[in-house]
Amino acid sequence: MTTGSNHPDSTALLKTRQLGQVDPSTQATLLLPTDLSINAGERVALIGASGSGKSVLLRTLALLDAPSTGDILWLGQPVSALPIPDYRAQVCYLAQRAALVDGTVLDNLRLPFSLRHNRQRTFDAHKATALLDLAGKPRNFIDKHGADLSGGEAQVVALVRALLLAPKVMLFDEPTSALDPQSVTAVEALVMNWFNESPGARACLWVTHDHQQAQRIGTRTLTMHQGNLLDGNPA
Repeated sequence: MTTGSNHPDSTALLKTRQLGQVDPSTQATLLLPTDLSINAGERVALIGASGSGKSVLLRTLALLDAPSTGDILWLGQPVSALPIPDYRAQVCYLAQRAALVDGTVLDNLRLPFSLRHNRQRTFDAHKATALLDLAGKPRNFIDKHGADLSGGEAQVVALVRALLLAPKVMLFDEPTSALDPQSVTAVEALVMNWFNESPGARACLWVTHDHQQAQRIGTRTLTMHQGNLLDGNPA
């Protein structure tokens, strides 16, 4: 069973109680019952071998896969009692490869604000431009077609799209593992800017194989081993 219980959770944004995951077809255990608190002001790095359960944990936290056991709490409330779109606007998941719709960069950035559950939110073009500028993109980048973007460019767009929703928690599933060094720098800069805008109220959980990246972005490091979440780096 696992971890996070030794950290104070009075400021917990996202918390799990005995959260577990079982493969529905084989009944193999993918995630052992896990207790985890992600507190406001934390950047948690999650490392571990491929197949150890890191992505399983993130996908379950993002409610992309329903948990087999246990509970997820958001601001102290079970997420089962909350509308999923509202939860996902506050807890955003970024996959290893960006998923963009057909259209320009601007079309992709506007997309979340066209959805019914985000009708109370307004697309901020100035903020979008500022974030792209921070990522080192020229002003005409916003007019590029999504199909013409490199993998790194597409990931920057997907990240900016999420950040425009001003989430409180970001779940990063190896978002830079397939990117060139310049794109890695851009993604990390965007994340740190988002975090530092409100450092006492936001948090992230970042899956990475790169121990140097874990040191750069993490204020706390957890390790996943065979579905078991452990404090600290592996021995």
